[in-house]
Amino acid sequence: MGFNLTNFLSSKSKNKRMMEFQDLDHIDGVAISTISADLYKDPRDDLVMFYFRDGANHASLYTQSKIISENIKWNLNNKVKQVFSLIVNTRNANCFTGTHGYKSLEKIADKASEELTIKQKNDEDQPRRIKSKDILFGCTGTIGEIFPEEKIRNKIPELVSKIKYTQNKYIWMKAALGMMTTDTQPKMAMENCLIGNSEIKIFGLAKGSGMIQPNMATTLGYIFTDADISNEILKKLLRKNIETTFNAITCDADTSTNDMVSIFSTGKSKHPKINSISDEKLKNFDEALNKVLLNLAKRVVADGEGASKFVTIKIQNCKTENDAKKIAFAIANSPLVKTAIAGEDPNWGRIIMAIGKAGISFNSELLDIKFGDICIIQNGKLFHDYNEDDAKEYMRNNNIDINVDFSNGSKNFTAYTMDLTKKYIELNADYRS
Repeated sequence: MGFNLTNFLSSKSKNKRMMEFQDLDHIDGVAISTISADLYKDPRDDLVMFYFRDGANHASLYTQSKIISENIKWNLNNKVKQVFSLIVNTRNANCFTGTHGYKSLEKIADKASEELTIKQKNDEDQPRRIKSKDILFGCTGTIGEIFPEEKIRNKIPELVSKIKYTQNKYIWMKAALGMMTTDTQPKMAMENCLIGNSEIKIFGLAKGSGMIQPNMATTLGYIFTDADISNEILKKLLRKNIETTFNAITCDADTSTNDMVSIFSTGKSKHPKINSISDEKLKNFDEALNKVLLNLAKRVVADGEGASKFVTIKIQNCKTENDAKKIAFAIANSPLVKTAIAGEDPNWGRIIMAIGKAGISFNSELLDIKFGDICIIQNGKLFHDYNEDDAKEYMRNNNIDINVDFSNGSKNFTAYTMDLTKKYIELNADYRS
């Protein structure tokens, strides 16, 4: 499980989809530290700290699973206006760990707040006392195993001592690698935008490869901006943009107990005050945030466990957006559709099956289906010029587009998924061995 960053960049990237990493650089108000807490058998970075030396406004969306991890319980209980740190561990989900799992976070937060308060005294002209409740947690990994409190708590002094105030691509890459579990590649995205005449940065990291099915939020995603935006507006922005990004992806139809997507605003950029989500000055930021979230969400799908194909499913001209969404996910989550794509078989009958099981009423005589630009079904019948050899050739592509038009409304929805391969079964059969 060890990572050699130089080797990773020079070799693995050559054969992976979406491996063009953006050059995330410095963003004011965010500091990062990444180390190994020996949570894996082989040494690798597995513990990441994001430190906001002057605090950060924040908002998060969490899984809607009825079983949630202890770190999400911790985050929901700490309703502070500003946070000073986010600590992310991999290898252990801290879920179904009961009182021990929650108490472990209390002890780790106590230690982290103590060490960060010392750092404040050493580094700041007007030092603050960091409290335990000023710290959020992200946990990912195996469910039900005893949380490694002692290993993590003992590494907190080293984690704090290695905080880097000035960021660069290498440091962001290390942080993204440090959050990975079954991922094969880190996931990073960035956009620059304007609020008024002030340039704003939006950076994002995510992890996720399996147990990916939307339900408010999916996987772990963390967004950082130097904008000065209130918690209330951040929450509204996140809710608005999550539906067509992280809530539009699926790898295996399984919702995690640990899903969270968070945004942190350091307020370091001086720009006109934003009073509401409808403020015209926020439009450019809103669009840029959507691009970052969608970029990360697509990277999660492209790196889905065992994936060989990235699949885009566009449902068009339905009566309601909810109808379009149900149909999109009926197709995206169908094992028969996904295995046909893995086998590069243009078995459009499986698309018909998936549409039918969605339970949405429509006029089949208006139905059109295309694979890419290849027309298969037109007006509810097999297209007269359909050539299966052309479709077979298309299915050899790494990126597959399935377009379905119902011609009975004006509402659309696009979902993103992956194929289902033997490798997916192998990875999950061997996950804990």
